Amino acid sequence: MDDSSNPRIDGEALHQDTIAIRAGRGSNGASLAPPIWATAVWEQPSLAEGRRMSVGARAPGFYSRYANPTVNAFEQAIAELEGAEAAMAYGSGMGAISSVLFALCSPGDHVVCQRQIYAGTQLLLQGPAARMGIETTWVEAGEPGAFAAAVRRGKTVLVIAETPANPSLALVDLDELGAIKGPFTMVDSTFGTPVLQQPIRHGVDLVVHSATKAISGHNDATLGVVAGEKELIDDIWRYSVLHGATASPYDAHNGLRGIRTLAVRQERASATAATLAEALLKHPMVRSVNYPGLDSHPQYELCRRQMRSGGTMLSFDIAGGREGARRFVESVQLARLASSLGGPETLVTSPPNTTHVGLTEEELEAAGIPSGLIRVSIGLEHPHDLIRDFEQALGCSEVTG
Repeated sequence: MDDSSNPRIDGEALHQDTIAIRAGRGSNGASLAPPIWATAVWEQPSLAEGRRMSVGARAPGFYSRYANPTVNAFEQAIAELEGAEAAMAYGSGMGAISSVLFALCSPGDHVVCQRQIYAGTQLLLQGPAARMGIETTWVEAGEPGAFAAAVRRGKTVLVIAETPANPSLALVDLDELGAIKGPFTMVDSTFGTPVLQQPIRHGVDLVVHSATKAISGHNDATLGVVAGEKELIDDIWRYSVLHGATASPYDAHNGLRGIRTLAVRQERASATAATLAEALLKHPMVRSVNYPGLDSHPQYELCRRQMRSGGTMLSFDIAGGREGARRFVESVQLARLASSLGGPETLVTSPPNTTHVGLTEEELEAAGIPSGLIRVSIGLEHPHDLIRDFEQALGCSEVTG
């Protein structure tokens, strides 16, 4: 969907912040809040009409596994924010990723994916996909030309990237990815969110989010979503009806609420992330800081080119390895120890012990996840309070003897 399909004022397209406020209101009527359609099924006016809806794509007023007005409103909002023709919501981010994978790939097909990626995606490809005969080639996220070089013409069906990557914050060049011809390209943009980057505008076919995170933004919804061209989304929907990873209308409603404040939350948290990253660089207990918004980051220029800011996520390697990491995450007083992200509270976690616990030591090393890595999801607290909290926790995490 190009900018001409979005509302304009005096010929100028609206900014992402404004689209976030307006999007997904097609069925609101005069209500400013979206209605919640909690129904699972609708009465059919005739058998012929029921048959028509049974075979049609995403028929409204039929059955909520096929379509639901509240969920549709959330999907429309995501599509508008991403500059896409359509979107499809799911009960979780992994529901979205697995639906795309198995909707598009068959036994004997080939996938290209980066090593620096969320462990759930990696384990899905290494486990169920491999058992079904879908082969994966792993590449380095930041290596120029790596994705294109791994594509096997006539064999590769899907290229999967995640930028910024979880938890290394490595970036993938979206222009380079979007230029790949032949296979479908998909970007997990959970860390980026639709207001910080729009992969589809760089030529990428599909963008996926764990909308449980920053999009919903209040730790009270479990949602996934994928956006892209309508014809492709409709094809994925046909598999999704069988897969059954249906989004709840209650969660979709909370997702819509989160979208309204997404831009302002991301702006505030991104500014705090940059301030905290600078402070961590100076601390003797911190070996390295991963934050693409730092001018010392090796991909800083790429970040400036394709992202609105450095984002709200960072990670850092703490001295003392796993024990140093344990002491830190158990010593914070303001931040919370939790393995999610994107909410109003600052959250810390040790990826080798939580989000990526299913990987072997060799796989952790290949993904750039040292034993002392701490992942931080920046919330809405005052930045100086967070710095004080991290400094006292770093003091408690020093391993002696």
